[in-house]
Amino acid sequence: MAHFFGIDIGGSNVKIGLVDSEQGLIEKVKYPTKLVKEKGHFVNSFGEILQSEFDKHPEVEEVGIGVPGTISADGRSTLELPNLMELSNAQLLDSLEANLPDKKFYLDNDAHVAALGEYYFGEEKMPENYLFITLGTGVGGAAIIDHHIFRGGDGNSMELGHIISREGKELEEIIGKAGLTTMINKALKKTKKSILGKKIETWDTKLVLNAALENDKTSLKIFNTIGELLGEALVSTIRLLDIKTIIVGGGISQSYDYVIKPMHKVLMKKLTPYYTEKIEIKKATLGNNAGILGAASLCFK
Repeated sequence: MAHFFGIDIGGSNVKIGLVDSEQGLIEKVKYPTKLVKEKGHFVNSFGEILQSEFDKHPEVEEVGIGVPGTISADGRSTLELPNLMELSNAQLLDSLEANLPDKKFYLDNDAHVAALGEYYFGEEKMPENYLFITLGTGVGGAAIIDHHIFRGGDGNSMELGHIISREGKELEEIIGKAGLTTMINKALKKTKKSILGKKIETWDTKLVLNAALENDKTSLKIFNTIGELLGEALVSTIRLLDIKTIIVGGGISQSYDYVIKPMHKVLMKKLTPYYTEKIEIKKATLGNNAGILGAASLCFK
């Protein structure tokens, strides 16, 4: 049984997990991203943290890393990381290998690795081909084809959040974290009502989810809109890739029951029987550990 490091670099935390190829996650530790930034040059600071983890687990020889943005075609450097500018355009693997020449590193987008993690560590056996969508700070997407990440021409396929949606806006503009906050407050202003009798100046998605759990009509309408928008984006994606299994992960998975019905309704309406007879929508199972387990999966041959 081999051990690997799976690393999920995010805007809030850098999470490092020790992963067993058969047992899954053994242990994990997280470092606030803010502290890594404050130590100086991000790549150097990250390298120092990683060295300390290797000191604890010298048996680990391979490391997978997921980052929130685009990477180079050769999978060695970061390109655009909007929520982590300090790590943009960094020759990450070159730097790590220079300091740790006896270790092997693999790099990919965070949505890609989360999708791959479901294949190797999900609670259910996964098909060889499936689409993966995630909603959090932004909207992410991935496709697994023949149990490998579909990377596209230069490594950054399936940017689902940048599909043009309603009113000419990108999907992420409407239902990413910032977009959802705007949607929520517009809904409150339009109805001129509080949610569940509570008057809160600014609502966030967690508060609205809690209200939906209590059958608040305004909250349920918001999640219905999210489901419709995701369904519309998936219609084009399904037709382009001819993949009929959809896995839903990220923060959206907490509101899964409210989003899936309107999403499914759009797919049934807009797709032909060739697609609809085999459409299957499932909830991702790895939760907060998806990034770590998925990153470690990059090491698997």
